Amino acid sequence: MFAMPLAAQAASYTYINQKGGPPIKPMLTADSRICWATKGFELSTGKLPHQVAAEVLGSARPMAVLSGPTFAKEVAAGLPTAMTIAANNSAFAEELAKALSSDNFRAYTSDDIIGVEVGGAVKNVLAIGAGMSDGLGFGANTRIALITRGLVEMMRLGVALGAKQETFMGLACMGDLVLTCTDDLSRNRRMGLALASGMSIDAAKEEIQQVVEGVLAAEAVKEVADELGIEMPICHEVYRILYEGAAPREAVIALMSRELTPEF
Repeated sequence: MFAMPLAAQAASYTYINQKGGPPIKPMLTADSRICWATKGFELSTGKLPHQVAAEVLGSARPMAVLSGPTFAKEVAAGLPTAMTIAANNSAFAEELAKALSSDNFRAYTSDDIIGVEVGGAVKNVLAIGAGMSDGLGFGANTRIALITRGLVEMMRLGVALGAKQETFMGLACMGDLVLTCTDDLSRNRRMGLALASGMSIDAAKEEIQQVVEGVLAAEAVKEVADELGIEMPICHEVYRILYEGAAPREAVIALMSRELTPEF
């Protein structure tokens, strides 16, 4: 699930495409810093990117992750955009923020790598659910309920993994979740729309012609949540649809018939 990391050394930022390219580790010196813009859990271990990077490159190295509500097409068009840089080193985060920010691109800093990474992984699963909801014609009420309760699920998992609760109100979590669930530039939302129309996963992938991260993330999120005993009913139903052949309408019935509980 990892592709296209960003390696940053001193004040010069070098972009390295790791998909099919050479390993990064031999290219780094002792004082190199590393930054990535990838999202997800490692499927084989359930680890977040920063955990894998620390194991491979050493935990003492300054590391950062870029995430947030940023459709590449709009960034490339110069439309105003904001995102988050979370790092284990505040000076590195600030340097990256200054290097990336411009008149139409604003970067905020954070020290909560876990929260930012969890938000980036879980929002893709929820976006598939939102696409299915809209594709079935359930309307705005259903979509907003899914997004709001999905944010609760994201927060539960993140806090259990050591994230800060307030991170989930920020750009990399709530912001990216709302964007991905509501705009058709989102490939994960388009996957949900396609599934709701009766299309198979493979046919939908062929039509979208881009990697739909939420399909793999659904499996990883379920495994991590099950291991931690975290209740994530929306993500679980998306998993059932993708991997167990459950019908989208059946999933909605399962969610709506759950035992009533306090909201908080």
